[in-house]
Amino acid sequence: MTHPVPLSRGTFVAACLAICVAQIGIPLASPILGEIQRDFGASVAALAWIPAAFILPTAILELNFGVLGDLFGRKRLMVVGGLLITAGCLVVATSGALTQLLIGQVVAGLGAAAIFPTSLAVIVAGTPEPAARARALSYWAISLAFGAMIAPLISGFTAEHTDWHWAYVPLAVLGLVTAAVSARGVADSRQPTGRGLDWPGQITIAVSLLALLYAVIEGANDGFSEPPIVLAFALALAAFVTFLVVEHRSRVPMLRLELFRNPSFAAAAAIGLLALFGFIGTAYALSLKLENVHHLSPLQAALPFALIQAFPILLTPFLPKLLQRLHPRTLLIFGLLSLAAGETWMALLPADATNLASMTGPILFMGAGFITMFSALTAVAVGAVGIRHAGMASAVTSLVRETGQSLGPAVIGAVALGTASGALSDKLASAGLPDRALGVANAVNDNDGALAVANADLGALSRTVAPLARTALETGLDLSMYVSAGASLAGVVIAAIALRHAGAPATSEETDTAVPADALAVTPLARP
Repeated sequence: MTHPVPLSRGTFVAACLAICVAQIGIPLASPILGEIQRDFGASVAALAWIPAAFILPTAILELNFGVLGDLFGRKRLMVVGGLLITAGCLVVATSGALTQLLIGQVVAGLGAAAIFPTSLAVIVAGTPEPAARARALSYWAISLAFGAMIAPLISGFTAEHTDWHWAYVPLAVLGLVTAAVSARGVADSRQPTGRGLDWPGQITIAVSLLALLYAVIEGANDGFSEPPIVLAFALALAAFVTFLVVEHRSRVPMLRLELFRNPSFAAAAAIGLLALFGFIGTAYALSLKLENVHHLSPLQAALPFALIQAFPILLTPFLPKLLQRLHPRTLLIFGLLSLAAGETWMALLPADATNLASMTGPILFMGAGFITMFSALTAVAVGAVGIRHAGMASAVTSLVRETGQSLGPAVIGAVALGTASGALSDKLASAGLPDRALGVANAVNDNDGALAVANADLGALSRTVAPLARTALETGLDLSMYVSAGASLAGVVIAAIALRHAGAPATSEETDTAVPADALAVTPLARP
């Protein structure tokens, strides 16, 4: 077992830069989905795969990337992660077809999969002292929020003034910068004791997540009762059960299931899944509304997403004092309630409320809720285990976050567009259309959904059916945001029940190296 390497300034800067760059890749495509759809003629289901293609590799591979960092050194993974982001973005920037775009997103997502757990692990491994760790984790979370803030501005501004492909060039450059800074500045750390690659576990969790995402995305298009979709759900469940069995029996599991015996850690994992599902799901619904229903320009569509993450940056001077005074459970509940309030408020806005001023209120609630929830959640999850499991705990924290972010657009898109198609069928039936016109509108709705009816050129018929489709879409999108709010409220219930003793040290197995969860979240922000 190696001794912790004290966190150097170079390591700290490299970790914060890396997480910022990796996070940029997640929302980068959101403001330009409409442009991509028009350029490639992509279906609604294909649109859901665009963000999923970046996020899914991180969800599938983060656990083994955490193991690789523990075995061979985290510095190497930071460098490789930056290079993969650059390579993937260049593939997207030169794409002439949707398939190439998705391949590029997957490659860039592999880079993010290396960076997310590794950047957190180098900080945790280098800060055994609670005060130093709290300062570093706070800046790490703010760096992540900053990346999420500037991502939509980069893509929105670029698509507004040139072709959308160029939106990926700045991220390609930043990937190179990340690799160079990591190569020069990171003090390497590793934790090889008791660690090893777990290919059976990796394969089974990959099959489970891929099958689940396929079932959700394609089921929204084909129908959830179709045999291939039912089979995909069954495969996802069977593979997940197999994964649990494999991990229980493995000599060197990539996921130690006993970590979940710690109530704080298990609760943090569940809350992270629910909160990120709701947060990203609402953002995806808002993206569909602004770009595909109301056809705002890419930059106009980007501003709400930037503001959601700008507000956490503005909270930086005040967050440390808040973190000092509040128990982790209180902080989490406050953040989750704020998220739920913002998501509900967004759903209650009038259909034509697409300007930034009308959305400022719910955006501020969501932004404040996100940074508050995320800061406390990271502290609870990592602080619930000992230093020797820092890499694994970091990877699990990232895994549940990315799984929530993967499922958010898929489930929310299925709810919104499925509801909209059903509502449009009812509206068309009562619209008094001639039989031939009704048949045409119903055929488009049945094959491609309400979004296609709203945007298709059906000649004179569009003047009648397009407004009906937009109304149906608003109904579906509002319902999807209520679902997101419900996920945040479920997180509140878990936090209230399971985190009553979140400030206690980790289990007895870990007490020699563990840091109390609340100690990770109570120190003012300062340069380490």
